[in-house]
Amino acid sequence: MTSVGDFITSLPVLGNPVCDAHAHLDMLEDPARALANAALAGIALVATVVDLSEDERTFLELDGWLASAARMLTADGHVGVELPEVRIVVGAHPHNASEFTPTVAARMREATRLPRVSAFGELGLDFHYDNSPRDVQRAAFREQLSMAHELAVPIVVHLREAHDDGLAILREQGLPAAGCIIHCFTEGAATAERFLEAGCTISFAGPITFKKAVALREAAEVTPLDRLLVETDCPFLAPEPFRGRKNEPAFTVLTAAAVAAAKGISTAEVALAALSNARKLYLRG
Repeated sequence: MTSVGDFITSLPVLGNPVCDAHAHLDMLEDPARALANAALAGIALVATVVDLSEDERTFLELDGWLASAARMLTADGHVGVELPEVRIVVGAHPHNASEFTPTVAARMREATRLPRVSAFGELGLDFHYDNSPRDVQRAAFREQLSMAHELAVPIVVHLREAHDDGLAILREQGLPAAGCIIHCFTEGAATAERFLEAGCTISFAGPITFKKAVALREAAEVTPLDRLLVETDCPFLAPEPFRGRKNEPAFTVLTAAAVAAAKGISTAEVALAALSNARKLYLRG
């Protein structure tokens, strides 16, 4: 990863701060440096995912990452630059649905008492890799969705080659009153409209910048500003012109700029709306 600020001048200036609505800080080579870069790029909020069936080190190390990021900014002369607010999303990824045990479910419940924990996720269905049997994925999705209803927390949903099945479960059990985010949306306008009709918020990631992602840009065009988020899903899916390298929260500004272009509006409007939506969903309590 580059040193603090090295690539910031190459990024678009949005005119308003923005969110990274979905990140995996614990997968980054240097989370502290990524947070410092995010601050310089104007990222005001980062939601980072902790899969409780895998690794909980974020709970132990996040304060240290933030402290290190602050020191980096000060050392480089960026005094007064505010670090992003960091919120945590907890759950069991569909890849790990087979490991979604009563112990993991209990840990999710306990985690909601922590001040930074704001949502359950990423839960859902992944029929591309099928790392867990599909019936097991459906059961884990249903149980986590039920818990979200019970505990009044929003959900962050992962769907890959499973949008029909996922939407059917959401319709059957209903969306949590606290909200439902379809993260890293990669489908076209017709599918987007189905999820919007159901009451979901749609989050766009780096693929919207890819040259061939015409259908995805059409999905952004039909998504209302009050139901829209932007994210990185870092370290995966870096946007152009950084495609192929490790992604990080600062690159959210490129995704926001692509969404703005697709909608024919200013980057400032997209940034303001996305951050406002993220705060409503994640800054609970």
